[in-house]
Amino acid sequence: MASASDNASYTLDLSGLEFIDTGPSACSEAPMLLDEDEEETFHDCDEIPQDPILNTSSLPEQVSATTREDPVAPMETVPLADLWGLTKKGLATTPEQTMPLDIEQPSNEVKDTGPFDLDVLIIDSHATFTQIGGPAIANGAGDVEELSDDSETQLDQADADPKQKSSKSKLEDRNAFDQWRLRHATNFVDEEIKIRARAERGEYLTVDDLIRNDQPRIIGDPREYQLELFERAKNQNIIAVLDTGSGKTLIAVLLLRYILDQELEDRSMGKKPRVAFFLVDSVALVFQQWRVLKDNLDQSIERFCGQMGTDHWAKVTWQQHLKNHMVIVCTAEILNQCLMRSFIRIDQINILIFDEAHHAKKNHPYARIIKDYYISETDSSKRPKVFGMTASPVDVRSNFTHAAKELEAMLHCQIATTADLALLRHSVSRPNEHVAIYPRLYLPGQTILCQEMEQRFGDMDIFSKTFRNAVHATTELGAWCADQVWSMAMSERAAWKLERKLEKRAFKEQNSKPVEVIDAQLSQLREAQAFVQNWPSMEPRINPNCMSPKVRVLRDYLSMIFERPTDSRCIVFVHQRHTARLLGELFPRLGLPHLRIGTLIGTSSADPGELEVSFRQQMEIIHKFRKGQLNCLFATSVAEEGLDIPECNLVIRFDLYATLIQYIQSRGRARHVNSKYVHMVEEGNPIHMQAVRDVRKGEDVLRLFCEALPADRLLQGHDANLEDALIKEKLLRNFVDSASGAKLTYASSLVVLSHFVSCLPENPSPPNFVMRAEHGQYTCEVVLPPYSPIHAATGRPYSKKSIAKRSAAFEACLRLREGGHLDENFLPTHHHRHLPAMRNAHLAMNLHKSSSYDMKVKPKVWEESRGSLPASLFMTVLTLQDPDKLGRESQPMVLLTRTQMPDFPPVLLHLQVETTSQLILHTLGGSVPTPRETLSRLNAFTLRVYKDVFNKKFEVNEAEMSYWFAPVVKHFHYTPGKRCSHDLIDWATVNYVYENEAWVWNTDRSDEELEDRYLVDRWDGSRRFWSIKVRADLQPQDPVPAGAAPAKHMNTIIDYTVSLFAKSRKNVVWLPDQPVIYAHRILHRLNWLDDFLEKDKRAKIDAYVCPEPLLFSALPASVAAMAYIVPSAISRVESYLIALESCDLLGLSVHPDLALEAITKDSDNTNEHRQEQIHLQRGMGKNYERLEFIGDCFLKMATSISVFCIKPHENEFEYHVRRMLLICNQNLFNVAIKRKLFEYVRSVGFSRRTWYPEGIKLLEGKGFTKTGAEVHKHQLGDKTIADVCEALIGAALLSHNSNGNMDMAVKAVTAMVGSPDHDVSQWADYHKLYKLPPYQVAEASAVQRNLAMQIEEKFGYSFKYPRLLMSAFVHPSLASFAGIPCYQRLEFLGDSLLDMACVNFIFHRHPDRDPQWLTEHKMALVSNKFLAALSVKLGLHKHIRFSSPAIEAQNREYAQEVEEAERESNGARDYWTTTKNPPKVALPPCFTLSEPSQKSSS
Repeated sequence: MASASDNASYTLDLSGLEFIDTGPSACSEAPMLLDEDEEETFHDCDEIPQDPILNTSSLPEQVSATTREDPVAPMETVPLADLWGLTKKGLATTPEQTMPLDIEQPSNEVKDTGPFDLDVLIIDSHATFTQIGGPAIANGAGDVEELSDDSETQLDQADADPKQKSSKSKLEDRNAFDQWRLRHATNFVDEEIKIRARAERGEYLTVDDLIRNDQPRIIGDPREYQLELFERAKNQNIIAVLDTGSGKTLIAVLLLRYILDQELEDRSMGKKPRVAFFLVDSVALVFQQWRVLKDNLDQSIERFCGQMGTDHWAKVTWQQHLKNHMVIVCTAEILNQCLMRSFIRIDQINILIFDEAHHAKKNHPYARIIKDYYISETDSSKRPKVFGMTASPVDVRSNFTHAAKELEAMLHCQIATTADLALLRHSVSRPNEHVAIYPRLYLPGQTILCQEMEQRFGDMDIFSKTFRNAVHATTELGAWCADQVWSMAMSERAAWKLERKLEKRAFKEQNSKPVEVIDAQLSQLREAQAFVQNWPSMEPRINPNCMSPKVRVLRDYLSMIFERPTDSRCIVFVHQRHTARLLGELFPRLGLPHLRIGTLIGTSSADPGELEVSFRQQMEIIHKFRKGQLNCLFATSVAEEGLDIPECNLVIRFDLYATLIQYIQSRGRARHVNSKYVHMVEEGNPIHMQAVRDVRKGEDVLRLFCEALPADRLLQGHDANLEDALIKEKLLRNFVDSASGAKLTYASSLVVLSHFVSCLPENPSPPNFVMRAEHGQYTCEVVLPPYSPIHAATGRPYSKKSIAKRSAAFEACLRLREGGHLDENFLPTHHHRHLPAMRNAHLAMNLHKSSSYDMKVKPKVWEESRGSLPASLFMTVLTLQDPDKLGRESQPMVLLTRTQMPDFPPVLLHLQVETTSQLILHTLGGSVPTPRETLSRLNAFTLRVYKDVFNKKFEVNEAEMSYWFAPVVKHFHYTPGKRCSHDLIDWATVNYVYENEAWVWNTDRSDEELEDRYLVDRWDGSRRFWSIKVRADLQPQDPVPAGAAPAKHMNTIIDYTVSLFAKSRKNVVWLPDQPVIYAHRILHRLNWLDDFLEKDKRAKIDAYVCPEPLLFSALPASVAAMAYIVPSAISRVESYLIALESCDLLGLSVHPDLALEAITKDSDNTNEHRQEQIHLQRGMGKNYERLEFIGDCFLKMATSISVFCIKPHENEFEYHVRRMLLICNQNLFNVAIKRKLFEYVRSVGFSRRTWYPEGIKLLEGKGFTKTGAEVHKHQLGDKTIADVCEALIGAALLSHNSNGNMDMAVKAVTAMVGSPDHDVSQWADYHKLYKLPPYQVAEASAVQRNLAMQIEEKFGYSFKYPRLLMSAFVHPSLASFAGIPCYQRLEFLGDSLLDMACVNFIFHRHPDRDPQWLTEHKMALVSNKFLAALSVKLGLHKHIRFSSPAIEAQNREYAQEVEEAERESNGARDYWTTTKNPPKVALPPCFTLSEPSQKSSS
């Protein structure tokens, strides 16, 4: 490390301070981080210190502090304690005890007298200061007093008075009430205190409230210098130059009062009304200055900023505001755009007030308002008065006078200040200035954490800024802060933003990266986050290992104030946002008990890891700073100018100013009496020292310039001066719209074009400016996004890139105006014509909104056929594909219905644990006659099934029955075409059940007769048994064997059998010698569509029962076994029927399984693929997600074809708008609501309550007491309903996919979009819609025919219209090529066709993959990077026609890179992944590549 300059010596009087010896002396320099190959020379030190981050050893701290004694300008030695008025006895109590270090006022002659003309303080960062004595710490706590007990005492006294007693109960009631009232009052007061405290802290205050509460608004009597400048401003345009805090805004208020009084007089005489504009440079100042004016003027005032959406306001809106208000406070850009669009004319303004007028230069809105609109008004009487305000009018290091005159010319003003500067200095307090020199900083290096991060994740460019910030923090702040950079960058919020940034970058690259690469990057990011979060953290220590010398010196300054109670306020200025945040994190940990820190930074969008601050939060910080809740702010340049910040006792430039204006503005914050302004300068740093010299010299020049201004100076020559400044501007073109007077210039064209592009649909990318150099000049071409009605425009050549860029934007705006795409005010016409409708359609859909809708639980086919006795019935036979898997003998059953059932797909049933079988539903042809007697027997059998198996007793009412059951003969065998027959029914069983309510047991029955019976508990509907065999070794009074299924009573077998309650059991006597049957208890399980529940898997089924208490059902066990499948079969059949009814509603023919899949929503978040499903309804089969995926793709393709065919001459933008209106979720939702599709959606799985038949009355069983029809509801999201529409399109497509017929899907699209833009019912109708455009059928040239021949040789496809093929190769930079339009229209069509082809392929290739997987792999197939590389391999890129050599060069360069990558790949097929992202024109968009077997014609 270099030592201090040899020609300087260092001494410091340390009297008045007591030091604590920290050990033997060491090298006075702070240790530095060294690279391995780096060598350093250390003075006064025997060896090079070890790296403090890599080595746990630390250096002892040396106590030393010296004052620099410059040989050119000797300075007096100043004790450090005297800087703050400290003595040996402690805090100074009288002014005489302090030693102020006022800067001597320089003479009128500016001299360079040496490095500094102010006090210099050099503090070694190793020194430790201890304050002795001091005043007692005042207790500032504001404790809230508790409620007094007076009320309770009064109540006690009243109760003690016999006259007030009525009865004991009444007294108790009153006491209870009084106690409640007291508690309630206490709670109310406590809550009120909390609310008031929060309001006091600003938590409930709006921005206006914060500004109002923070600032004294009513301005008092003006000072003499303010009146002086006001009088001058009345007579001429001036720029008032006064220090920060000197009351420039009061002069503006006085001037506005004067102007408004004149305006009222003018209006009374019939003159046209004019408005005053108060212009500011930031949003914060809009609110702040508006509040000042509102509190001091008695006329209507309004404020505007860009966040209010003013960009989209029409002229009528602005006219209304101008009519209603006399003063408008706004950012300058708003007025600039209003003037440009001719919403307001310059002659409608009576005064322009420019706050912080020094910004008026180059292309700042201040300058543009004057150059483009003020000067263009040749009648000076129509020009508004101009008044500027600034603390420093210019900011240059040389030729100050010339720059000041340029500013005067630019604003058409004179620079003016008070004639008596001494009076101003007396009115405005100036701080004492000091320079604090800190030891040299460490060389840039890395902490161990940073080294580990670079080793592991150094190749991730998304971390590049974090690495830079960490290295910067290591040098400027120290190791602890450097590690904090990573902690902040890897916080949950910051990591989330980084993930979004990666995804957004991938999206912008148009999916050029494979999904695996993106996933790998996201995985790396999460790994980095976990690594940083798990890194051991430690508290900072005040030593060189943790903190830089610069930070330690800063701490020493702050500790001298904030180690004791104080009302002082301090601002520490830094350059970068992350520096402010790091210091704000560090200093609360450094043991300064009375330091209350806040961070004040700008509201611009922060990078990941940086602090995000809103304007309201800025105001809240200032609010707390004013009230003393905070007393130290770490601030960026946002606190330098504009914001009204309380007067400070101390301002420290931790990072030095970059300009004179920054110096003057930041110094203006130290306005408190005896305040200090500290310049922090690095030892031996000539740049820092020169910066201090420059601002001091610049301020002297400014003062001399203002003092030299004559009092009678006249406003002369400003037009001429400005004309000279505008010579270059006059060489640039402008356009004035004859209809409105709106003026388009080179500068405003960029704003107009940017606004136009922002109003395009589909999140457009910004305009792309392509620059090329020719003959020493630049020509720029602007390429607009795909949806723009014009595609490109080329400007004129200029010697500067910036002007060439504006020229291209100007040409584009002219073409947009000529084409009617910009109106007379240069606002987008499509914004009014299409965009609101499209936005309403696209954005009005709330993805999280859900509502309650009616839900169908029964198909209408049941209800429509009921009410009479059927003459014949139709048969659907239910058989198990693998009946042996049921675990016992079963017998098929037949479902007899009043109408013919469709062919149903098989239904998967879970027969036993981990055992499944398909339930086959055979729909037979024809019908079987059913005489009344036959129907009665079938009805009796059906009702017996409900009663014995499901414990439901229904009324006998054949006319209202929806369907019936019957057993099928055991030898049934299905063959295709089998028809209904009376002989298929097992009539023996039906007749037995009809004639017998039960099989009667008596003691004469043999043991064999008791086997294989279906047993019913007479009193407990949940207990049913299969009898296995008689256990002769057991008696009814024997204890229940171990392992039996649980029951109410487990003492004896007879007790086990009987489920009566205790009282009833006493009245019944059972046969003591009846047999004991070993049986299996039947699980009370109705939903066989789902797997067994865990409790059912573990359930015990062994049972031991006696026959006498039980009912032996008349149903054979084989029939009863099949009857248990009936609920699941009926539930699924009814779901199929409801799904088919939804298709009938739309006129679609769809297979039942696909129809049901399309309307099945089996969880609350069905559409969130790969997420854990919420409230999953199991056993519902497939949900709609896969069908929605392919249906969405077909919907996009079908609507693309339709709008393309209907409007063959439209531009791509119109196509996108029309298609979006058709396919957006909101449109699908609206159509679905209109058709009541929500009723058909299946969102509830199997229900025990709803599978039973409707129409007949329930007499016994759970639910028999219910009366009236039950209305069923379900909760559906708006997005779900829209998704179901797309799923039905997918179902219609796949139902007829085997023969390639897409007519039904086309019909489904028409039904779902409900628009004349897609009104076709079959695929062939598209051909009828398309009318060949003239360019397509015109005679092809030799060039076009040659192109068709080359493509035919490559693909084997013969083009009938070569001109159509040529259109696929015409770049948008060409307006047309031989009358052939560019490829964007074909790209629109080809994009949807390519998507459909790829989706169709992977959908059928991978039938079990979820939509997320399908989407990822589809993106890989259609990614620009892959298709561009394929285009190069096939040589298609050679045929593209451009008008831009720059774009052509990009295309050629990319092709060379792809060819080189293929050569070096050694045959690897993924070589294209190693190339850079392709230019936008690398692939002609009409091609979806295939290998046709024979030639075709188009």
